[in-house]
Amino acid sequence: MLQIVSKSRSDTHGKFIWCELITSDTSAAGRFYASVVGWNVRELAMPDMPSYFLFEMGEGENCPGIGGMMHFPPELEGKMPPNWTGYVAVDDVDETARDFVSLGGRIQRDPEDIPGVGRFAVVADPHGAVLCIMTPIRPANPPRQLGPADPGNLGWCELMAGNGEEAFEFYGSVFGWAKDHDMDMGEMGVYRIFAYDGHPGQAIGGMMTKPDTVPAPCWSYYFNVEAIDAAIERITAGGGSVVFGPMQVPGGSWIVQATDPQGAFFCLVAPKRS
Repeated sequence: MLQIVSKSRSDTHGKFIWCELITSDTSAAGRFYASVVGWNVRELAMPDMPSYFLFEMGEGENCPGIGGMMHFPPELEGKMPPNWTGYVAVDDVDETARDFVSLGGRIQRDPEDIPGVGRFAVVADPHGAVLCIMTPIRPANPPRQLGPADPGNLGWCELMAGNGEEAFEFYGSVFGWAKDHDMDMGEMGVYRIFAYDGHPGQAIGGMMTKPDTVPAPCWSYYFNVEAIDAAIERITAGGGSVVFGPMQVPGGSWIVQATDPQGAFFCLVAPKRS
């Protein structure tokens, strides 16, 4: 039984703030997501570091940024497929990394600073699902923020957990997430909708015990598009593949799960089918 940690936290602790793609071909992946999701791709010059690319909606220095992209670093080349990883804001990266370990998780990459951006670490929960935690440096001129349902924004985060109940207890302890409500999925079990900062009605994702068809516990990320059928056409035209869907989910939205041409798994959500 995990011990729930009672701490005073800021309003941003436990909020997903960024998604990052590590890929084998940044040029091709940039063109693909620009077409499918509508992002602009901008290279960010960072001294003494490999090229990093921003996924943004709109143009200009203060347009909303949704995520980033980089080529595999040398130490990871050939050791894993292209993949998306989410970043969760925390008040203190070092403390939260220690919380992960004390509650049965592990640190995949020790906390370190990104000059001018923030401090981050790569962590895994007790069943092995990986994400990043970050204490960001607030910019002097913050960009305009997209709404939760705006096209191009991150619309939903989903955990296929080793054990849904244990995972929820774990993340509730380290991030302060709270149950919004449960959905009975029949033979598949319970799908738990969770809210960040314990605010009912501010649901940011869901989690459940993974089915046998999912090889390992993992996080998935759903990006907003205007219509799902049109997005599927763009996926296939760009060389990607649909893995599952389209499917309508409770609440009326439509989803699709897919892989990009380099093999990274991603998901889309839309308010309508066509």
